Order: sequence, then structure tokens, then C-alpha cells
Amino acid sequence: MTPAARLQAAMDILQGLEGSNEAADRFVRHWFSGRRYAGAKDRASVADRVHDVLRHRASYAWRMQSHTPRALVIASLASEGVPMEEAAALFGSSAYAPPELSVAERAQYVAPPREPMPAWVEGDYPEWLEPELARRFGDALGDEMKAMLARAAVDLRTNTLRANRDDMVTGLGGLGLAAVPTPFSPHGIRIPAGPGLGALQNSPFFQAGAVEIQDEASQIAALLCAARSDMRVLDLAAGAGGKSLALAAEMKNAGQIVAADRDEKRLAEILPRARRAGATNITSFISTEGRQPEGAFDVVLVDAPCSGSGTWRRNPGLKWQLKPDRLDVLTALQDELLETGAARVREGGRLIYATCSLLPRENEDRVEAFLMRHAEFSAVPACDVWRETMGENPVPPGMDNLFRASPLTTGTDGFFAAIFTRSG
Repeated sequence: MTPAARLQAAMDILQGLEGSNEAADRFVRHWFSGRRYAGAKDRASVADRVHDVLRHRASYAWRMQSHTPRALVIASLASEGVPMEEAAALFGSSAYAPPELSVAERAQYVAPPREPMPAWVEGDYPEWLEPELARRFGDALGDEMKAMLARAAVDLRTNTLRANRDDMVTGLGGLGLAAVPTPFSPHGIRIPAGPGLGALQNSPFFQAGAVEIQDEASQIAALLCAARSDMRVLDLAAGAGGKSLALAAEMKNAGQIVAADRDEKRLAEILPRARRAGATNITSFISTEGRQPEGAFDVVLVDAPCSGSGTWRRNPGLKWQLKPDRLDVLTALQDELLETGAARVREGGRLIYATCSLLPRENEDRVEAFLMRHAEFSAVPACDVWRETMGENPVPPGMDNLFRASPLTTGTDGFFAAIFTRSG
């Protein structure tokens, strides 16, 4: 593909995403699956531009005074510092190139609006979410959203059933990856964003089950479950099983973990992953409205479906796909899962509620509402659980009574966790 054809491809993909709820990376893969003429460098270049536009959609639209995919791609060239005449040469240059720049587009390219950007434009987040994000971050909102625009590193969790972290850091370094230990999770490894990470899942360490891709904040949430080898644990919204695998390693393959989920397709991934990881204490359970795992559990983890706002660095398209009615559906589901989980906690046991969301509506509000409904539960300070479980490991920033992570405060994805205990 020529550089001009790559620009047109990015425009076409962005146009298609406007009518889709599919994740951008998956949409891009599907789009290229029928276009064999595009090589690996073509696909990478187009995908990078699409994700760049999704990260900066509000400010790019402001610059060009237009929200069309064409305008956004033009703004991405301006953001890269491409001179106007050099950019213009890419338009109308061939049958596969976008049409020539108009007089108005040329003028906008060299002379963006002079008035100050609104905060939501400068921070590149949806205007309707500004009050909710301000509830969470207050005066730090601008800095937090700026941190959210950066490309995320890749975090790995060392599977202690198969390996130790020092060996994995050394081994990954031997593959040319700049791997370093994460600062808070004792099992975490961080690799800076950059080329070559797409092949990580084909590495011998991943294939042998020695490492799993898992953000450090998510690893911290698993550690806050304080799961021991003599416990019965329920992972109520297990998805593809990332937390269940982390818990299995913490429990040293003893005790019992029931990984439950309503999504049968996602749940089917757990047992093959467990075999690769050498985790033998996990069983899967397909939940339905009237069918849930039986018996009482020492620990119930509700890692609830959510807006995914904490993952905007990795999935910037989620910012623009989220709508108020979808948030209403999610908060109702979160309350439902908390009710289901609470009913399965034994006396003296713990319930952990977690999301990869930044929004108080999905986090603090759900905690407050839950405690109002359940006098038999009380909150346990997350920092106390961390100290009891992790000993001398430093308490992560953002952890006090609750755990609140963000790229700016913890260098991780945005995450939230609350811990409750059931009275005897």
C-alpha cells in the first residue's frame, strides 16, 4: 500500500467503527482479513493511525472543526508536524488516495481555531462524562486525562506455578524486550510500549504458561482477595479466567476455585488456559438467571462488567462508544452481581468488588448502595488487607479504604476495588 492508500484505509475503518460496537483492534483485524494485498507494515501503520485518532478524536475534530473520519485523519497528519504541502501531496495522488484537499481543509490545516479548547476537548474525553470524571479526579482531571492519552506498557504476571519473576525478566530480556519488574505486584513484569510486542503470545514463556498478560492493577486486585490454599473461592464474573489463574497461583494449586460466568464462549477459554498454566484447582460453571454455584465460599470476587473507562489507553474507542443508557445497564448488572455474590459468602468470609472503571457511578456509588442494603456486611480497608497479605511490599498509591488506580497515580490501567466482610 502507498502512504496515500494507508490514509484512505484509516478513513474507511474509522467510518466503519462509527456504526459498530466492536473493539477497534478487532475491527481492524477483521477489516484486513479480506484484503490480502496489505502487508504487515501496512496493517501496523493503519492501525496506529486509527488508534491515534481514537485517542485524540475530540481535539482533532476541534482543530478541523469537523468530526468526519477524513477530517480526523487530516488532523492526525497536522499533529505529526507534517508540512501542509507535503500532506496535500498525499491526497488525489492516485486512484487509491483520498480526494484532494479542499481550500477550506488547507486553511484549517495551517490555522486551527485560536480560542482555548474546552477542558473535555483538551483532555480528549466525552463531554457528557465530564461531571462524572470530575467527581473522581477533581482538580487533577486534566493531568489524569493527559496521562490516559499515552500508549500503555504491556504488563505480565509471572505464573509462580511455573516460574519465578527474576528468571522471566532475564529470559524476556534475551528476546530483546526491555522487561523490568513492576513496582507493586511481586509477580509483575512491565515491557514498554513499542514494536514487537504483538509476538509476545508466541514466545516460549507464554506458550509454556510461565507468564500471562495482566495489568499490574488487576494483579493487585487479585492479591487483595488474600486467597489461601485452604479456601473455597468463587470468581463470579470470571470471563476468560485471568483472575482465576492468578488466584490459583496464590493458592499454590490447593483449595477450590469456581470460575463462573454467563458468557459460555468466554468461559470456555478458562480450562485450556488453566492446563497451560498448570492450575488444577479451577472448575468452571456456566451461570444462568436461576442457576448459580451452590454452597458458601470463603472469598467471592465480583470483577464486574463495566464501562472499561480505566482501559482507555489500550482501547481508546471505548471512550466514544459508551453512552448514558449503556452505563445505566451496567450499573444495574453490577448491583445484581453484588447481590448474587453476597448470598454466597460464608459468615466471616469476604466479598471483593472490582471494576476496570474510573467512574464513581460504577465504583463508590455501587459500594455505598450495597452497604445500605446489607447491614450484615462491613467495609474492610484495602490498605490493611494489603499489609496483612503482602508484608513489607509497599502499599500502592491510591490504596486506602478503597483501591483506586490510574495511569497517573499508579502507572497502571484505571482500576477500583472494595473489600467487605460478612459478620458472623
